[in-house]
Amino acid sequence: MVRTTTTDEKGFTLIELLIVVAILGVLAAVVIPNVGRFIGRGEAEAAATELSNIQTAVTSMMVDNQLSSLPNPVLEANATSDMSLFPDTSVCGVAKITDPDGGTFVPLLDKNGYILYQHDITGDGTQNNLVNYVATKDTKGTYYVNSNGTVEQKTTGYE
Repeated sequence: MVRTTTTDEKGFTLIELLIVVAILGVLAAVVIPNVGRFIGRGEAEAAATELSNIQTAVTSMMVDNQLSSLPNPVLEANATSDMSLFPDTSVCGVAKITDPDGGTFVPLLDKNGYILYQHDITGDGTQNNLVNYVATKDTKGTYYVNSNGTVEQKTTGYE
């Protein structure tokens, strides 16, 4: 049996396939290192953005509660990622007597502290009107704050 060739045969030659593979190899060698660099830069920007958001939340909370300084700042050794404990859960009764509208806090019913998540800003004796200065309870990084309200980032969460 003799095989005859026709010009209607379809497909790629071995040379064409090798050229395509070589081009894909060159593109991968150029693209992969750049993608890794962008991922690292994105993590650094995310950490900086989170720090900025926490700083803005602390400032807003201090303004809303008419605080010129925080009664119990968070030391670096106690840095936390839990915003329901940040920056201060200890204050109630003595230092936290009234809300911004002048309503009296009820120590056994109202939540303690000046915090960023589920903050009890009203002195109405209920826990129905809680304020969130941040969107989520937990952050990726850990934070501490001085009495003036300046927030520092101890860890970014991307280490």
